[in-house]
Amino acid sequence: MTDFTDEEIEAARVLFSRPATFVMGCAKIEQLPDPDLPEVAFAGRSNVGKSSLINGLVGMHKLARASNEPGRTREVNFFDLDGRMRLVDLPGYGWAKASRTTVKKFQDLGRDYLRGRVTLKRVYLLIDSRHGLKAVDTEALDALDKAAVSYQIVLTKADKLKAGEAEAVAAATLKAISKRPAAFPEVAVTSAEKGGGLPELRAAIARATGADPYA
Repeated sequence: MTDFTDEEIEAARVLFSRPATFVMGCAKIEQLPDPDLPEVAFAGRSNVGKSSLINGLVGMHKLARASNEPGRTREVNFFDLDGRMRLVDLPGYGWAKASRTTVKKFQDLGRDYLRGRVTLKRVYLLIDSRHGLKAVDTEALDALDKAAVSYQIVLTKADKLKAGEAEAVAAATLKAISKRPAAFPEVAVTSAEKGGGLPELRAAIARATGADPYA
């Protein structure tokens, strides 16, 4: 795993303590904001904890709307971090209750964003640590590889596992993606509820975007 200096951890803490605001939700590719800031995007299947992770990173409870209803995120949602970067919440996948036509519409929107966004620095693909990679995740991995967008796996809800189990899941996940061309060769282990792994993930995002918290 990447070792971050105390200075990097602190700089990332300062960066993510700056004001974060919801910008817009886009249902069509033509609605996207101008690509004038570095962006990182969060993807994952429904109920994996994307909203909770985004809220945890910025220290706000209700910036991204968490829901118990699968598939609520059906737009590409943009959040501005004090004019230094944007956090992008992509539509979830693996819905049980959505029609095939609806699923395709929003998956295509996500793919269009991935392929054409010049300011996209990295995608963080969230995987529930209790379940690991599933067959439904393969399509997302394939789409990211095809788009040639650098992505990192982030295991969520690690606080639900016993000691040592999360590390085992991380190792198995890393092995599974080792030959994928666009995969970042590290797996982050996080808990939005307990805050575990969030300082390091903030530092990773700061490093990927080059955002300066002190500018």
